[in-house]
Amino acid sequence: MSAERSILTDVPARMDRLPWSRWHLRIIIALGTSWLLDGLEVTLVGSLSGVLESKNGLSLTDAQVTAAASVYLVGAVLGALLFGHLTDRWGRKKLFLITLATYSLATIGSALSGGLLSFAVCRFFTGLGIGGEYAAINSAVDELIPGKIRGTVDLAVNATFWLGAMLGSGAALFLLSGHGPSQEIGWRLAFGIGGTLGFGVLLLRLAVPESPRWLMLRGREQEAARVVGAIESAVSRHAGRLPAVTDPKLELTTRDHTPWREIFENMTGENRERSVLGLMLMVGQAFFFNAVFFTFALVAKQFFQVHNAQLPLQLLPFAITSFLGPIALGPLFDKIGRKTMITVTYGVAGTLLAVLSWLFGWGALGLPGLTIGFSIIFFVASSAASAAYLTVSEIFPLEIRAFAIAIFYAAGTLAGGVGAPLLFGALIESGSKRAVALGYLVGAVLMLAGAIAEKLIGVEAAGKSLESVSKPLQSAR
Repeated sequence: MSAERSILTDVPARMDRLPWSRWHLRIIIALGTSWLLDGLEVTLVGSLSGVLESKNGLSLTDAQVTAAASVYLVGAVLGALLFGHLTDRWGRKKLFLITLATYSLATIGSALSGGLLSFAVCRFFTGLGIGGEYAAINSAVDELIPGKIRGTVDLAVNATFWLGAMLGSGAALFLLSGHGPSQEIGWRLAFGIGGTLGFGVLLLRLAVPESPRWLMLRGREQEAARVVGAIESAVSRHAGRLPAVTDPKLELTTRDHTPWREIFENMTGENRERSVLGLMLMVGQAFFFNAVFFTFALVAKQFFQVHNAQLPLQLLPFAITSFLGPIALGPLFDKIGRKTMITVTYGVAGTLLAVLSWLFGWGALGLPGLTIGFSIIFFVASSAASAAYLTVSEIFPLEIRAFAIAIFYAAGTLAGGVGAPLLFGALIESGSKRAVALGYLVGAVLMLAGAIAEKLIGVEAAGKSLESVSKPLQSAR
């Protein structure tokens, strides 16, 4: 345990003045693949649910498949909260290694499952690892990337979820087509490959340094200086002479942890408005995507009689546009600014969804029209969703960054991952397009509420250091 003492540090200033380089790209590849694995995981499980229910799988019932999905979500929520707190206390690197190892082992365990109990247990620990990844990785990425391009990079990293979804859709189509391995082996291969990829990424992460910003908080300023020096050396080899450090040094009081009382006093007191903002943005995007993306196969089957083997294909256009959106719009979050872009993307997505809800409810759209409409909406909405994670990561102090991400991820997962499927399951079973349209309208209202919240109480963080957006709790008063 390190004693409390005051230090002057230029770590944030040195990190933020660095130009984009191959070193940053390597770090993003090592860390950002978490979302690709999550997208692969979610899409595969959804697409292969029919196989899991058959004698070629685990002979599960509909209720048991749903229960396993719920167990995964419970694990994700608990993992986010547990590992989020530990990420702030023990460090970014230790936790992003632990969470990925948890995910990888549990995913391979899913491939070896012999029945409902073993499958559900493995799904719980898979969720535990994925939930922890969201907190550990978002905090690490934002602390290692220069402030002037943080928005662009963060949105691109989050967009890799949809690359995983594309891979998952393609893999599911192959496995269900009858041209690949037998279904009895194929679903196990799908999980096994995901877990094996996870271990491959784990090896890449061993080369990722601890966040020097976290090290300086814990009074390990010499170690932080060595890490920054190594980063500067790696960057300068490709970028040439580095810009001078012009920002003033930061004065901090070091300590080994942040008391729970300070965490909750900050989030419910000084940063109460920011907490409301984070909650509205995260719940809105989570409900939206779970209401539409993860139930669209059921809509296609119920109202347009699409065959089971073709259901993965219905999700592919959404995954493609959801990936392209943040890549195309991400730079604007740095150039135009967070407040304008978040307000616009949430507002446009909510408005378009409201229009599409009305057209679908009144029978004015067939499956092609509905698919095109949602593909356009997802192009915008995926940028909004990624920006929600960016916002929560930026607007809270360094000491509680990962835990704040965890809290709002958990809230969004409970509302979107639990609330939306339950609601839409009932609406789709009713056989009424208008009932489903009303559910879509709820998602539209939540997105529009997020736009209003951003307009009124949003925080402009474009081009700013994390410490200027939200002053560390340990900074000198």
